[in-house]
Amino acid sequence: VQLVESGGGLVQAGGSLRLSCTVSGLTFDDYVIGWVRQAPGKEREGIASYSSNGGNIYYAESVEARSTISSDDAKSPVSLAITSLIPEDTADYFCAARPRFPAYRGRFSLSPPSPYPSFGQGPQVTVSS
Repeated sequence: VQLVESGGGLVQAGGSLRLSCTVSGLTFDDYVIGWVRQAPGKEREGIASYSSNGGNIYYAESVEARSTISSDDAKSPVSLAITSLIPEDTADYFCAARPRFPAYRGRFSLSPPSPYPSFGQGPQVTVSS
């Protein structure tokens, strides 16, 4: 399984960003693709998840009102757009993949009991005030 992210970098507060995750080495319809971020000195936070059948689209409260996770034609790549950025959004952002089953809902889809088995490299996002 290979997950390759693109996007990120330095963004001003109030601006927006779009991250993209290109997935290979798996059957896309059989997996949930998630975005997980880790801010300096903090634990990892699952912020969004997606599956091609629409059954695993969830957002963390910290980004829900400002984010959209999507893909074109229900295929790789999976994109995450976040608007109205704030300095607290500064973090490394990882794309992750896990099988759709066992199935989890809500916050468990964002942060499943078993860690995501596959992660990308994690582009850094810095939001300047």
